[in-house]
Amino acid sequence: MQEFTTRPEIVGTHGVAASTHWLASQTAMSVLERGGNAFDAAVAGGFVLQVVEPHLNGPGGEVPILLWSERERRMHSICGQGAAPAEASAAAFRQRGFEQVPGIGLLPATVPGAFGAWLLMLREHGTWSLAEVLAPAIDYARHGFPLVARAVQAIVAVQDLFRRHWHSSSAVWLPDDRAPRPGALFRLPQLADTYERIVRTAQAADDGRTQQIDAAIDCWYRGFVAREIDDFYRTERVQDSSGERHTGLLRFEDMERWSATQEAPLTLDFGRHTVAKCGFWSQGPALLQQLGLLRETGLTEHVPTSPGFVHRIAEAAKLAFADRLAWYGTSPGDWAEAHQALLSDDYLRQRAELIGAQVATQLQPGAPGGRAPRLPDLGVAERTLRTADTRFGVGEPTFAALPPVQEWAKREIFVGDTCHIDVIDRHGNMVAATPSGGWLSSSPAIPTLGFAINTRLQMSWLDEGLPSSLTPGVPPCTTLSPSLALRDGEPYMVFGTPGGDQQDQWSTAFFLRHAVHGMNLQQAIDAPAWHVDHFPASFWPRTTTLNRLTLEARFPAETIDALRVAGHSIQVGPPWSEGRMSACSRERDGQGRLLLRAAANPRGMQGYAVGR
Repeated sequence: MQEFTTRPEIVGTHGVAASTHWLASQTAMSVLERGGNAFDAAVAGGFVLQVVEPHLNGPGGEVPILLWSERERRMHSICGQGAAPAEASAAAFRQRGFEQVPGIGLLPATVPGAFGAWLLMLREHGTWSLAEVLAPAIDYARHGFPLVARAVQAIVAVQDLFRRHWHSSSAVWLPDDRAPRPGALFRLPQLADTYERIVRTAQAADDGRTQQIDAAIDCWYRGFVAREIDDFYRTERVQDSSGERHTGLLRFEDMERWSATQEAPLTLDFGRHTVAKCGFWSQGPALLQQLGLLRETGLTEHVPTSPGFVHRIAEAAKLAFADRLAWYGTSPGDWAEAHQALLSDDYLRQRAELIGAQVATQLQPGAPGGRAPRLPDLGVAERTLRTADTRFGVGEPTFAALPPVQEWAKREIFVGDTCHIDVIDRHGNMVAATPSGGWLSSSPAIPTLGFAINTRLQMSWLDEGLPSSLTPGVPPCTTLSPSLALRDGEPYMVFGTPGGDQQDQWSTAFFLRHAVHGMNLQQAIDAPAWHVDHFPASFWPRTTTLNRLTLEARFPAETIDALRVAGHSIQVGPPWSEGRMSACSRERDGQGRLLLRAAANPRGMQGYAVGR
């Protein structure tokens, strides 16, 4: 077991928080210090993430949330993934000359669900007012926050696009027509104006806490925010991945019809633990499938840096993500039986037999419930790239190398596309949330609002008859995937990471290092990590890579050599490059007192855990 850690595991009794940015973690902790609960704290921290990590998420994005309510003694999943516009159909894209949804611009937008999801949790489980939870984000947007180097790299990567085509984004991100400097204070006054207007409108509507939250939701989805989005997407012609200019499909009516929903999460038992994930509208079940496949593979006999440990988990990931490609999604069709079978003991036991010494080199989706799998046309990426405009990146955020700027040139900064936050309060309430979308390089900022809208629709396929087929009014299947775990039937841990297709790989390995090998939270985060590419990417242009295993250079040379000999196509990355995990846990001591723990990722020098 690894004993060295980059930081201590935080232990306290009053509250803990961990996230991908120190300001969000400290904001959440400040709410706990002032009497707020975990739900208030996570909402306040989530809105701060929109400001301080604008290259990774924004107000126009989405968020899935998992929570444990100590008062109700139950888990909830909140779906903050917005739906496809009513005008967004496969036929509509083909009429415009597309074989797949583009990665940037106005066309790939869905309803921005983050605002509704955060406020649903605040209304149903929180105690603070709308004005109180928005105050920290408004303050940072109005008065300034230190812009991390990675955000500057994102701006530099697309500054030509902003100057030539997306002028509203240039006004926000290139003040005085210059890219900002890393670490300098940066302000977002238009965003501050938008949130302050929402607060004023809500306060004028009613004096009650819940009524003001409802009024704010109305303001966003049926008020001035929805009207401004409609006007911009209806009238502006914007450069996108095709190299051409198109208006958008998102309309006021799409915003008006949508609302965040709360549901029971999916669960799977693994030893002492019951792990909970969001439904098949997310990739969350892939983590549950991996755990089910690995229950009988003897992981206890293989230390976390050994080839046996990595090989088994990598092969399980290949099987789970092949099933994701064939079976995940909620487009119209009779998918319930297949979804149920994917997590059944019999199906997982049969699939686990495919994990042996042999390395899978082809996609192997299963046949849950005896139904034959059908895959989308994977040749679409190659055809798309023949004519696409990739100068400004692909569907994920694009980052340019910065010129040498003092100490920033020496830092190894992780590439990411999302954020994460975990919170536990002194009562035992728990939250895990993975906000993303609406990042600054996804689409042009709406000038009257000061933020961009997500491009999540790029995760839908234009092929018909798949669970993930693009369908008007239906959310695309998102990669976003927080996690929650019980231990011995009691609420125990919340955790998660950014990383797109890597999220439920990094989270699986982290959980197994902790649950099987007894590493504490910080040790399990700091341990050498890896990911597999063995599927079409979820982001445009959705290129397919098979049997590539990327490991951090900190793995023992003999492990890397053994995995290569076993047949894995090995790529060795920088020593601290895989994962951005954070986690919080709770358990009672011998006297029944609640002990809280937290840890965060050191990679990128940005995520932090706090608590007392």
